[in-house]
Amino acid sequence: GVITPSISVLSAMEGLSAFAPGLARWVAPLTTVVLVFIFGVQRFGTGRIGVVFGPIMILWFLVLGTLGVRSIAQDPSVLAAVNPAYAYGLIAADPGATFLLLGSIVLVVTGADALYADIGHFGAAPIRIAWAVMVWPCLLLNYFGQGAWIIANPPTPEQLAEFKPFYGLVPAGLLLPMTVLATFATIIASQAMISGVFSMARQAVRLNYLPRLRIVHTSSSTEGQIYVPFINWAMMAGCLTTVFLFRSATALAEAYGMAVTAVMAITSLLFAEVALRSWRWKPWIVWTLVGFFLLIDLSFLASNLAKLLHGGWYALAIAAMGSVVMLTWNQGTLAVGRMIAEQGQTIHEFLARLWSDVVPRVPGAAVFLTPSTQAPFALVNFVKHAHVLHEQVILLSVIPCDQPYVGDRDRVQVRWMPDGFWSVDAQVGFMEQISVPRILALAKERGLPFKDEDATYFARKMQLIPGGPARMARWRKGLYIFLHSNSADVTSAFGLPSDRTVEFGFQMRL
Repeated sequence: GVITPSISVLSAMEGLSAFAPGLARWVAPLTTVVLVFIFGVQRFGTGRIGVVFGPIMILWFLVLGTLGVRSIAQDPSVLAAVNPAYAYGLIAADPGATFLLLGSIVLVVTGADALYADIGHFGAAPIRIAWAVMVWPCLLLNYFGQGAWIIANPPTPEQLAEFKPFYGLVPAGLLLPMTVLATFATIIASQAMISGVFSMARQAVRLNYLPRLRIVHTSSSTEGQIYVPFINWAMMAGCLTTVFLFRSATALAEAYGMAVTAVMAITSLLFAEVALRSWRWKPWIVWTLVGFFLLIDLSFLASNLAKLLHGGWYALAIAAMGSVVMLTWNQGTLAVGRMIAEQGQTIHEFLARLWSDVVPRVPGAAVFLTPSTQAPFALVNFVKHAHVLHEQVILLSVIPCDQPYVGDRDRVQVRWMPDGFWSVDAQVGFMEQISVPRILALAKERGLPFKDEDATYFARKMQLIPGGPARMARWRKGLYIFLHSNSADVTSAFGLPSDRTVEFGFQMRL
């Protein structure tokens, strides 16, 4: 998410140095300007960005194909490259150098993953059609065209560092317009990746691997179009740092190859996990299929390991930081949940005390969020301090599930409990935005006697301090406490009406 926009914009802006070598020093500064623009307009929504820039992508691929055809026409012999005998000859001539060459060859296919970043918005069919009809043919023609141009203009060893065959296809008079078009195209490609990161961040929150984040819906018609401010500005800071460190697409390609090939290998292993555990495929079928892909993935990854000290470390460092944050949040949340369970009381124990103490009831409904069968902390403290309780009490449990969406028919379960208490369990997919009022509206259809205008919503607000019994390193406790203190408030995260929500605070040692 950090490397892709950086290398895309850098490679586009390097057209300036092809236009005028003296402009090379402006490539990195102008790249930062473009990146700030990309992240600055995210708050307006991906739909609006798509309407403004979408047609440019059609022009971009048509230009790529046209330039490729123009170059191929000057030397059609390059089409012989489809013969696998040439690849075999290269491997046989120098296996070691060919193995190292894989680290650069893999960059040819990188970027295609961005095509699938919005598959949840458009579905598989439009993306397959776009790939087969326009993207793949135009890219293939352009790569053949670059090959033909290289045959006609072989570089000297001194020229390799600044060798740019892509811009070599462009007529001299069109270099500047092509740079502008390439910049716009990279903005669109970066937009697809950024949208995908927003979606993944929301899924990570649902799966308890990130703290609650403020999520802004930028479309009233498309549920998946979202904007996550914290992720947006964190990505911008990461991209600007990346450009500052590497300053050229050639240098950054070392880190990019490591990131992409590692993701390819991890994806194959995750597919095997899903096929074995969820789809119940036979192990020999899974590992025969996955083994074939892993052979390819691990070959590319091993080749990129040679670049570890020349930029590959950066991709691994980003991955390590992200993993530490996610695992720390997950482990800390489970530890807090266990401590709350040990200190709390079940709802049946609470009801027994409620009957023995004869707490007065007042008109209206009270909605308490609870993650388990325990009596919610806010409920216990409200009765303790107010000495009254509403006539109707709704205990709402929002249960994240491993599906992207849950149908309304299967979403809500309502159970009657004694003395005006009701239990409502609601399943929410990891791609969905939680809305408690909408959940209760569905529960009303299932028999819950509920009037939203008479309801008051209660939630807990927890303050964590270090020094508790949790089995975590002190620095990880500090990281978890920092993440917890900066997470989004319950009101916005669960779609509660702010004018009728009460939060009860308490302190706990982690």
